[in-house]
Amino acid sequence: MKKKSFAVVIISNGPGELTTWVKPVINQLKKLINSSNSNYNISLRLSLVPCPNATGRELQVANNWDEFDLITAAASFWKLLLKPSKFSNWPKKGIVVFLGGDQFWSVLLAKRLGYKSITYAEWIARWPRWNNYIVAMNNQVKEKLSRKHQSKCFVIGDLMADIKNHSSSSIRLRDQKWLAILPGSKKTKLSIGIPYFLQMADCISKEDSNLKILIPIAPTTNLDDYLYFQSHKNPITKFYSSGIKTIRKIDNSAFDYIIETNKKTKIYIISTHPNYEILSQCRLAVTTVGANTAELASINLPMIVVLPTQHLGYMKAWDGIIGIFAKVSFINRLIISLLKTWYLKNKKYFAWPNIKAKKIIVPERIGNFSPEEIAKEVLILLNDEQALKDQRNNLSKQRGKEGAAKKLAEIIFRTVILK
Repeated sequence: MKKKSFAVVIISNGPGELTTWVKPVINQLKKLINSSNSNYNISLRLSLVPCPNATGRELQVANNWDEFDLITAAASFWKLLLKPSKFSNWPKKGIVVFLGGDQFWSVLLAKRLGYKSITYAEWIARWPRWNNYIVAMNNQVKEKLSRKHQSKCFVIGDLMADIKNHSSSSIRLRDQKWLAILPGSKKTKLSIGIPYFLQMADCISKEDSNLKILIPIAPTTNLDDYLYFQSHKNPITKFYSSGIKTIRKIDNSAFDYIIETNKKTKIYIISTHPNYEILSQCRLAVTTVGANTAELASINLPMIVVLPTQHLGYMKAWDGIIGIFAKVSFINRLIISLLKTWYLKNKKYFAWPNIKAKKIIVPERIGNFSPEEIAKEVLILLNDEQALKDQRNNLSKQRGKEGAAKKLAEIIFRTVILK
């Protein structure tokens, strides 16, 4: 009997979503497909969607996984909507699954292909009317839906909870204090984070030369990005005096490279991913806002979350439809003004663990904070055993149960079987 064709199309955008949402769901889905006797020939496809904050390397990263039958670049999304047949033959039946970006894009593509749609909602499901199913991180997402749409919503938990803590790994750092620095993965964050965090690292190293510093590079970035954003080509570097002097490759080590700043601070680089087995052995992390905070929370690593607002005027990239309109300079200025006068003052929490706990359990420094100020706070916290222990305990309490990726894969697979 000839098998029927069915397409599962994943919608996603940035580096954090690809590595922490898409990859675990695809892994679980392939296990189900390989172990089943389904009458369907299931094609797995990834459609990257427009995102001004994307690095541009998401396509390369996804291709390296070798998990998809078809991957379409973000730059081709509009062409895909206009003429899907230009990219592939599309089965009559399929489902579009939202796992990153603007939820509107997945609804739009599902309608264009005539497929069902599923949206994974972390905090809010924006287009419930046009979704066949909504999979929610928690009950609060479901409760925000009208009673009419709650029946199509299933609470599966947090996809981030499936990140494993590899503190018992055979890869062991030497018995020293290690600090992790995560400046982000998207271009806008890197443009601020690299010069800012390099200066902070120099300040920390000057006060404590025995402290070891590492940076785990996101899979969608590389050292060329670091060199670019610490150079004069990045206008934000004029506010800082620190920079990269040399980069040297390391062989036979847990690390891949070592950076030396112009102030002689040594920073060890991890370019392999995932790298939780090394990160989990650090004493503390300093990170920008975003998916980083969820990943660190998942391995119970204490952190300080930093967003220096003195450089918001240089930001020209925003998610979804807003990002399209923000390319007009006066609209971008309007967005910056709204951020400073309303959003930053009214938003209670920025770090994922704080948002989830609805209270401060990791420090957030959102505002006009200098690298020197953050460095002082880092040095104090590194030597406060009780504060670090309290953070780890609080992060552990917020960690959800594992299994969300498996539950979502099962919902997708059941949708195939029931078509």
